[in-house]
Amino acid sequence: MTDTSIQPAPQPAAGDLDGVKLVYILYFVSFVLAITAIGGLIYAYLKRGTASAVAASHYTWQIRTFWIGLLYSVLGALSLFFVIGLFILLATAIWFLVRSIKGFIAAGEGRPIQNVDTWFW
Repeated sequence: MTDTSIQPAPQPAAGDLDGVKLVYILYFVSFVLAITAIGGLIYAYLKRGTASAVAASHYTWQIRTFWIGLLYSVLGALSLFFVIGLFILLATAIWFLVRSIKGFIAAGEGRPIQNVDTWFW
């Protein structure tokens, strides 16, 4: 006889995603005060090693979001002289916002980020 029961996915401990949500909020605030994104990045680096698997996936996602966003922002700033930079910066802001919203919703539902290595969303 085969066992057809489905094992539930492991859920993060209560409060384990509070730090994850804090980083997302700092990322949202960074649209007004850019320095808060650096604070979120530092927090994500400090907590990633001791977090549950679900929270660690979010911290990795947040760290990659910061560094990839910084790369795109630098490219946009360097190409502002050619006008295309304005479009790159606008696309980067939208990309950063979409990734942050997607992650915040997943954290609110207690779900991990499925593909943390993607450069998209």
